[in-house]
Amino acid sequence: MSKPKPPKVSFHDFLDKFPEIELPVTLTNDTQLEFSRSNEPLPQAMVAKLIAAIEGEDPDEFTEFVPCLKIPKTHDFHAIVYWKAGLMSYQYILATLTKKGELIDKAAIAGTYSDGESLVQSVATIEDDWIIYIISGKTEAEQTSYDASSSKAFNLELLATGEIITSN
Repeated sequence: MSKPKPPKVSFHDFLDKFPEIELPVTLTNDTQLEFSRSNEPLPQAMVAKLIAAIEGEDPDEFTEFVPCLKIPKTHDFHAIVYWKAGLMSYQYILATLTKKGELIDKAAIAGTYSDGESLVQSVATIEDDWIIYIISGKTEAEQTSYDASSSKAFNLELLATGEIITSN
């Protein structure tokens, strides 16, 4: 008796999971709920073949990946954002890929992360000029409330080549 063949996964089908949306868009913990309602988590076969190549490792079985959006008008490459939900780490990942599906660049642009000592939360807005404005705040375990003065703001920029750089 032969083993069943794994389902065939195409890059085109993968990209179809990411709806193209108009910019600007703001990514927060709350918008993740909207993406989860509108978009099905990526099938395991796509995670194993395509997300693993983006992540650079095989994700564990407890990590979930939800396609969020595709950035419009990227003529020479594809730019996608997915939600990566793991243990104590929830991140929006921006990944840029060649037309053949090869990774150009990737960056975590928003989300929540805890190392048990502190909680870091970030919110990102992707503008229609491909500038990504990020605000990140950290709360230490001993703090009883968030101190807004500890927030940091920085920008990333998505270049026409698909590279993601820090900008001023």
